[in-house]
Amino acid sequence: MHSPIRPPVPVDTLLLAYRSGIFPMADTREDQDIFWVEPRERAIIPLGGLHVSKSLRKVLRADRFAVTLDLAFEPVMRACAAPRPGHPESWISDRIVASYAGLHRAGHAHSIECWAEADGERVLAGGLYGVAFDRVFCGESMFSLADNASKVALCWLVALLREAGYTLLDCQFITDHLETLGAVEMPQAKYLHRVEAARGKPRCSLAEAYANLTSGGDHSSPGKLIAQSLTQTS
Repeated sequence: MHSPIRPPVPVDTLLLAYRSGIFPMADTREDQDIFWVEPRERAIIPLGGLHVSKSLRKVLRADRFAVTLDLAFEPVMRACAAPRPGHPESWISDRIVASYAGLHRAGHAHSIECWAEADGERVLAGGLYGVAFDRVFCGESMFSLADNASKVALCWLVALLREAGYTLLDCQFITDHLETLGAVEMPQAKYLHRVEAARGKPRCSLAEAYANLTSGGDHSSPGKLIAQSLTQTS
């Protein structure tokens, strides 16, 4: 006998949790139950400290991917939840997807998509999604079906956050991969101080920041403008 379908987590509950430094996860992709996580150590990427290698900068300048904002939020979440080598299971359940889709409709969750051409059609090659409140962006997950696609999405995210006036990019748990991109770890108490200091509205919305970055500078190559805006190299 199947258990009854659990409703999505309400938007207000999710926002209160994020402002309190906690977030939901599920044990498996099929699990309808969630648990709340409060890391002892928190990973962030300083918005002025993203490590962009010369090879990644070259990919950005070449505009290898067409990059969009909030064009395919749920497909990005589904792609992040899909099985991959070494990671057959996911904490992103259907209930998590439904909950964050509600946040997205309320304007507090965003996705960045990287598109590539395949057989004459545009296909989703990589991307990321996360939660935005005040001047904080909490990156949730990313995926890549083509070399460098998720890294390009992260570069665009950092450029958009800087353009919009955000001050904190949370990436939850430190990993070797995130460390190579400039992520650092701090105690949860210090992270919560940073969240408190980031209260207030950003200069503009992420949609306005996206419009600014894609219509300014070298109009033929938005990737060049993104690369130029990220001055730190590794």
